[in-house]
Amino acid sequence: MKRLVSKREKEKGTKRNQILMGIILVFLMILSVLGFALQGNSDEEEGGDKITYNEFEFAYINGFWRIGSFTFSHNPEQVPEIGFGLRDFTFYQGLPAYVYSENNEAETEIKMNLELIAQRVTDACMDEKGIECSEGIAVKTCEDNFIIIKENNISSIKQENKCVYIEGPEEELLKLTDQFLFKMLGIK
Repeated sequence: MKRLVSKREKEKGTKRNQILMGIILVFLMILSVLGFALQGNSDEEEGGDKITYNEFEFAYINGFWRIGSFTFSHNPEQVPEIGFGLRDFTFYQGLPAYVYSENNEAETEIKMNLELIAQRVTDACMDEKGIECSEGIAVKTCEDNFIIIKENNISSIKQENKCVYIEGPEEELLKLTDQFLFKMLGIK
């Protein structure tokens, strides 16, 4: 037979259980926050290599080289020494930038880093031979801040008016893109 419990005893038991459950939840939340914080620090401290290049310190974290808010697939020592006379980041600062790319990884790297500087970064197309513009994609010229990433047999990074051409074999386009970003940011 079930024991009879007064209303007061029942409320007292319920309140005790709620307080106990609250203490357990608070304890779990504190442990979760501490675990996350310690894990984040260990990734940066133990996560990988660090190199210094021209007084800039790069940290290798989660498969990418980072310096401040900028992220790269390669560090400055891993990219080719090409692309001289390029304009610096102030050329893009607070202004819209446009990108046409035949390589998704290179396009992502350009957009991810330029978005930290430019007003906005938008897909665009240049109306020239061999390139057909898709519907809804803006047609731009070298009067706009336009970065064109194309596959080519010869690696090069050159600037003509407000256009930057990053060209090379498919397997080199990401390195060339990083080289352009390093030049633009004054790292190289």
